[in-house]
Amino acid sequence: MTASEVRQLLDGVRGGVVSVEDAATQLTGSPVADLGFATLDLQRKDRCGFPEVVFAEGKTAEWVEGAVRRLSAAGQDCYVTRVNHAQAEHLAAHFPAAEQDRLARTFWLPVPGARPMPIGRVCVVTAGTSDLPVAQEAVNTARVMGANTELIADVGVAGIHRVLRQREKLAAADVVVVVAGMDGALPSVVGGLVDCPVIACPTSVGYGAAFGGVAALLTMLNSCSAGVCTVNIDAGFKAGYMAALIVKRIEKARNSTAQG
Repeated sequence: MTASEVRQLLDGVRGGVVSVEDAATQLTGSPVADLGFATLDLQRKDRCGFPEVVFAEGKTAEWVEGAVRRLSAAGQDCYVTRVNHAQAEHLAAHFPAAEQDRLARTFWLPVPGARPMPIGRVCVVTAGTSDLPVAQEAVNTARVMGANTELIADVGVAGIHRVLRQREKLAAADVVVVVAGMDGALPSVVGGLVDCPVIACPTSVGYGAAFGGVAALLTMLNSCSAGVCTVNIDAGFKAGYMAALIVKRIEKARNSTAQG
C-alpha cells in the first residue's frame, strides 16, 4: 500500500468506518497471488506506478481469465497484451465491460469509478499503415497508464513532406514514439526536429532483407540523432509504457515546482 492509502485506512479505523481486524488484514496481505500457473505481483503498482500487465501470448484463455480475475479482485486495473482471437472471445464473454482493441490485440478492464484527467502529451507516429498494430499497442498502453496520447499515421520518409506537415504537433509533444519497419529511418528524422525524447520502435514489416525487423532495429540503434533511444522489435507495449513513465515524471516535476 502507498503511504496515502495507509493514512486513509488508519483514518477509517479512527473514524469507526473500518474495523481493526479488516485493517490488519489489509496491512498484512500477501504481496503476491499464487494461482498455480502464475504468481502475480500485487505490489507492482506501489513500486512502479502501474499494476502488473499480463502478456497473453502462449497462455490459455483460462489462465488469462484467472489472472484478470485476481488482479481485479485486488482492486487493480487489468491490462493484457498480445490477446489472440480465441482469448479475446473468451474474455469478452466473462468481462463484457472491458475494452478490447483487436488491431492492437489489447484488453483493458479498469477499476470502476472516475478516472483522472490524462496528463502530458505523447505522440505516436508510424512510418506506414502496416505499422499500425504495433503503434496502436503503444497508444493504448500510454493511454491506460494515464497519458494524453495522439496517433499520427503513415508519414514515412518516402514522402518526407508528410512528416514535415506534422512539425507543430511533434514539437508540442513531451515524448514522441516512432514506429517503423523496413529501413527504420523515420526516428532519426523526427529526432532532428524535436527537443523531447524520441522512442524508436522497430517493426517486423518489410521484405526479406529487412530480416523480420532486424534491419530497422540496427538503423535505430545507430541513429545519429542524439535524442533517440530504441526498444525491441514490435515492442509497442514497451514503447508506450516508457513514454507514459516519462510524462508522469515530467508532471511530477511540474507539480513539485508549482508547490515550491
